[in-house]
Amino acid sequence: MVKERAAIFIIFGGSGDLAHRKLYPSLFRLYKSGFLKDHFAVIGTARRPWSDDYFRETVVTSLKESFDDDEAIMKEFAQHFFYQSHDVNDSEHYIALKNLAAKLDDQFDAGHNRVYYMAIAPRFFGTVAEHINSEGLKAEGYNRLVIEKPFGRDLDSACELNGNISKAFPEDDIYRIDHYLGKEMIQAIPNIRAHNDKFEEALNSKYVSNIQVTLAEALGVEDRGGYYETAGVLRDMVQNHIMQIIGAVASDEPEATEAKVIHKNRTELFNSLKVLTPEEVDKDFVRGQYDTDELAENKAYRQEDNVAEDSQIETFTAGKIQFNSERWSGVPFYVRSGKRMPAKSSRIDIVFNEKVEELGIRPNTVVTLLIEKVDGHKVLINGIDYKDSKQDFIKLPDETKTDKAREAYESLIIDILAGNRIHFTLWDELRSTWKYIDAIRQRWDSQTADFPNYLSGTMGPDSAEMLLERDGNSWIWD
Repeated sequence: MVKERAAIFIIFGGSGDLAHRKLYPSLFRLYKSGFLKDHFAVIGTARRPWSDDYFRETVVTSLKESFDDDEAIMKEFAQHFFYQSHDVNDSEHYIALKNLAAKLDDQFDAGHNRVYYMAIAPRFFGTVAEHINSEGLKAEGYNRLVIEKPFGRDLDSACELNGNISKAFPEDDIYRIDHYLGKEMIQAIPNIRAHNDKFEEALNSKYVSNIQVTLAEALGVEDRGGYYETAGVLRDMVQNHIMQIIGAVASDEPEATEAKVIHKNRTELFNSLKVLTPEEVDKDFVRGQYDTDELAENKAYRQEDNVAEDSQIETFTAGKIQFNSERWSGVPFYVRSGKRMPAKSSRIDIVFNEKVEELGIRPNTVVTLLIEKVDGHKVLINGIDYKDSKQDFIKLPDETKTDKAREAYESLIIDILAGNRIHFTLWDELRSTWKYIDAIRQRWDSQTADFPNYLSGTMGPDSAEMLLERDGNSWIWD
């Protein structure tokens, strides 16, 4: 039986795209499942002068785009939504917000619990967090601050941002959300490791030849050109999503399934990242920017809206990451992510060497363990649905089976309400990954790239293939 949760959600940026496209549909799924029912309310805040009724109409409209449910249940759900026009710099607005939250807490018997969700531009995170604290918004129950990426744009800005937030909220109450950590593919990894002794024993430099992580997208930047000009794929995908995937695969097996133990191991892994010299950046990382395709049916990146005609921002990168740790010394982690690739795919390929035969894993039939999310629903292991896997060294317990996979944000909201921080990013991890990424970014910013250098619909620039060929390896997905 589903246990109902109680809380007041205060969503800063409640009128925006993220809230309507991701958060409200996820909350609606939880409402239909009974996880949220009678004892919750959502306060949306933004500068727009909306009424409660108009706000509810926008919520219902956004739900109709994703669900075929009767409109009556959508309107019933929307009755839990309230709106307050808000200036993030105005102290009086926070006092009004506090009073509204207290009123709704009594009305819905929400347990004096608060979830403060930052669906706003990162430059406002510190300001809002400080006002929540100084104007007394915190309630008697729990007070959890949820922050969307990007968390800074380099190590210095991340340190400044974290310092501002930490003045108002302790680390244990900060939930840095990375939606990839809510995906079923990523959440399956700890179960695979925990319930497969042979597999876990094989995850080290003795048996692994290399590990490959590919996050490919078929689309271009679409309407996000302005954002991408400030980010690029290195910051947008490698610094957070890919690093967190590596953390799930490569960190030491925890002694207990507790967030603090799991994150301690991931922090130790990221602390062992081999930060690259400028010369090593040139050798171990490549970048690309998409051109139109052979038929000129798609725009080149430099032709997209809000993109500079001579843009030096990369839409593709591939690289070799290495760790100075006993477990992974000498094992390359090849990573790759890009726009306008042949297909959308999220893959982890673990390539074993011939020594794996010592564990009874036959290299002629199981050379690569592939974990892949396909069709938006299934997680495949070497092409087989992992929940029905009959492979001799990859099995999962019956309790992992579910009737329908949850959406990433839905899973993460459940974790937030439960106080489970396993699938969120801690500051100590971010500090190490930003240090690593900064070395690459600084080298690239000191050079001029010959862009564009790959056609839309291809696997990226030729240099991405050569990166592995130099080591006698090749991409598994090609």
